[in-house]
Amino acid sequence: MCTAVRRTTTSTVLVMVTCAVAVLLGFVNKARCAGAPFAENGRSLDFDRLKNTTACYSDIQMLWIGRDLDLHAFPYVGGGITGDGTLTGGTVEYPVLSGLLMWLGSIGAHTDAEFLLHSAMLLAPFALLTAWMLGRLARKWAFLWSATPPLVLYAFHNWELPVVATAVAAVFVMTFDRIPLRTRGVLAAVLLAVGFCLKLYPGIFVLPLAVYVLTHGDLRRRTGYDVRGAVQVGMAAVGTVVAVNLPFMLLSYSGWRASITFQQNRKADLNTNSIWYWGLRPLFGPEPDSLALSYDQVVAVASPLLVCATFALAMRLGWLRYLREGTFPWIAVSGGMLCGFLLFHKVHSPQYTLWLIPFFVLLRVPWATVAAYLTVDVVLGLGVFKYFGALASFTDAGGYEAVVKTSVWARAALLVVLFYTFVHASLRSEPEAGEGNSPDRGGPAVVAEPQPVP
Repeated sequence: MCTAVRRTTTSTVLVMVTCAVAVLLGFVNKARCAGAPFAENGRSLDFDRLKNTTACYSDIQMLWIGRDLDLHAFPYVGGGITGDGTLTGGTVEYPVLSGLLMWLGSIGAHTDAEFLLHSAMLLAPFALLTAWMLGRLARKWAFLWSATPPLVLYAFHNWELPVVATAVAAVFVMTFDRIPLRTRGVLAAVLLAVGFCLKLYPGIFVLPLAVYVLTHGDLRRRTGYDVRGAVQVGMAAVGTVVAVNLPFMLLSYSGWRASITFQQNRKADLNTNSIWYWGLRPLFGPEPDSLALSYDQVVAVASPLLVCATFALAMRLGWLRYLREGTFPWIAVSGGMLCGFLLFHKVHSPQYTLWLIPFFVLLRVPWATVAAYLTVDVVLGLGVFKYFGALASFTDAGGYEAVVKTSVWARAALLVVLFYTFVHASLRSEPEAGEGNSPDRGGPAVVAEPQPVP
């Protein structure tokens, strides 16, 4: 047992050190676009010239102007949205906790370079916390988080690190078997709800978590269903979301609602890297908005319907596994649901890859599949900015367009593969057939202890 503890501690430390190096490199990459000389509003004058040619663009630096962050306005209060979709008065397009993080990063900043630095200092601890939890949960496999390109490319592309930390923390909490299952479920639901108030996607994991509690988790000898426990999980998530959002709704409902309206009105255009733009839009011809049923109207209906259909399919496949194996695989189902969301949502930003990597760490996914996805992601993540740069400079963009289009479809195909891989995968902490019992089954290796033999 002591050897296992030392091995886990050593690997976790190495994972965190590697994560720190990756985060530092990520900041250095983004900082290439920020610096003197500055305009009067604090914008780096070289930002527009460098952001595509050197792939150092970040939403953090970009949104220094246009969301009143340069004016240090408290988010949402007094804000709104104009008829043409422009946000005003400090409202940002993200849920309220992300808006708070953006505001905190702007305090004391007078240029976009200072804003990028302050935001990086605010976000970096969440990357390290995620590395620590994944190291405890899966030991060496956590290097998929800290030693792969996405953390360097996207750590400070947007405000993703806190939401990833909340999703992983929910899994981490559920591993402590000494805490009653209902209590663990409620705590995990609160964490997922906090993630929902950061970037929405962890909220979809509440449903499989509730079913896991409903079916008594790993307590396979129990009969019947724990309906009360499942309801408590759902109510904890809903109550947390309401408690976080209610103050903003009361202070300025229009400012709070504007962020939701912005996302509802967002179109699946060239900037979204989605299968809708590269697959469906060409079918509508050169003027898709002139038709009786426009491209945007079709996407607005088809996208949420297909996303919900993949959620239902993931839950169904998870339930069939429960009937066969006796445990509802809530983590595997959550991974499948995330793949469905990423595949059919009308927007697919590059940094969303950070959402997916913890599932590569936690679930038994073939190396070839992981390597293929990460390779396609790097090609798309770099190619799309080269493509935008060529368009902006009015040079030949045909080659870069082919790279982007091919990468979008390759990623879509891999998301389909990952959907079925995830929902059928076992946890890396679980033994495969013939491996025998594992001391860290269902939780961190250092938590499990030998049980006395009766």
